[in-house]
Amino acid sequence: MIIKTVTLSALLVFISALTLKAQLKPDYYNAADSIIVHSLSEQKGYTWLGELCNIGPRLSGSDNLNKAVEWSKQKIESLGLEVWLQPVMVPHWERGKFESACIVSPGACRELNIAALGGSINTPEEGITAEVIEIKTFEELEKRKDEVKGKIVFFNHPLDPCLVSPFKGYEDVVKFRSRGAIEAAKYGGAGLLVCSITSRYDNVPHTGGMRKYDPAYEKIPAAALGFRDAMYLSTALKNNPSLQINLKLDCKTFPDVLSYNIVTEIKGSKYPDEIVLVGGHIDSWDKGTGAHDDGAGCMQVLEVPDLFKRLNITPSRTIRCVLFANEENGVRGAQAYGRYSDSLSVKHIAAIESDRGAFTPRGFEFDADSAHKSGIIEKLNAMLPVLKKAGIEWIKEGEGGVDISFINNVNAHIGYAPDEQRYFDVHHSDNDVYEAVNPREMQLGTAAIVILAYLVSEEGL
Repeated sequence: MIIKTVTLSALLVFISALTLKAQLKPDYYNAADSIIVHSLSEQKGYTWLGELCNIGPRLSGSDNLNKAVEWSKQKIESLGLEVWLQPVMVPHWERGKFESACIVSPGACRELNIAALGGSINTPEEGITAEVIEIKTFEELEKRKDEVKGKIVFFNHPLDPCLVSPFKGYEDVVKFRSRGAIEAAKYGGAGLLVCSITSRYDNVPHTGGMRKYDPAYEKIPAAALGFRDAMYLSTALKNNPSLQINLKLDCKTFPDVLSYNIVTEIKGSKYPDEIVLVGGHIDSWDKGTGAHDDGAGCMQVLEVPDLFKRLNITPSRTIRCVLFANEENGVRGAQAYGRYSDSLSVKHIAAIESDRGAFTPRGFEFDADSAHKSGIIEKLNAMLPVLKKAGIEWIKEGEGGVDISFINNVNAHIGYAPDEQRYFDVHHSDNDVYEAVNPREMQLGTAAIVILAYLVSEEGL
């Protein structure tokens, strides 16, 4: 009986999806073809990305972020669109003039490639010199807590190469970057080193944000090691457990500074108070130029209203584009927009985010409240035949995105999901530069996002 019930339910969902697909207008397919052709042939977003990357990295609180905000404002205005700058106070942390780690034990002297973790404190100018203890997990740290005092804790837990999804691996290891300094300080650790979260076996260190220091414990300096140097250090510790490292960091945290979310929109012709939001984050880490994370995503967002204008598409619902401030080390911009959206009488029909790099399109992930989830997945899957024109293969439940997660009055959070295999080659590192972005992959992703925004604006969710 249970089997028959499940089968009947699945059949009804299938029939409902087929009915919705049959209702898709031929104009949708024609519009999708035009969007794809113009995106791929004109490559405006890719060109804009080059301009943005020429500014340099855009860490919150930096002059470069201010320049990027002004550049974005002028770019939007040049497209014939109005722009609103929503003020938000953001953190201001700087890497400083130097960072180094050097093995100083006799017979094993060697410089190690490091990058301070965002939010780390500095060391004295001469650095700190201490023995190193290699740890794989927080559970091991707890068991060996009596060995930690006065030592530099080295969390050597690289991204698991056996997982098909690097993002699943990231979820497993990012805790050592975010919480490692707090956990090491609990037992008197003098400093923190972590193996970089990367899928490329080079020696480029990958930075990233730490959680705020716990006031119950001493603050300790923290840095990421290039993958090859992390493997070298692990071997060296086996040969010499008393090995010492001199760690020098010049980073510092300053008072919060003013920055902005950047907002533009095209009003809907039929339902102007129903919003389809498309967003990315304009800030980046201070390594590389933030091309994939998230410069490309922001340029894909800006091409949404521009392609609507270029192709004379009038959306039924309002298309709002937001470039959020401070996703990387505080999500202050997302929080500010979330509070603003809570105060509105208008409804967000969908919030779409592009923040997983500009690689080949694969799918869209979404989350929604349980009461509306089945209806939304039916609606989205009904759109799939049109989205497949831009390389979208699937739509499934998953993560919408960090910035849009703070929007509460919304039917669905939707995350653009390109191929993820190369994302952690570049993530938060000097590898994340304009040259690492393939224009065809990026522009095909742009087309997919524009098509989804168009379909949702016409069909709703």
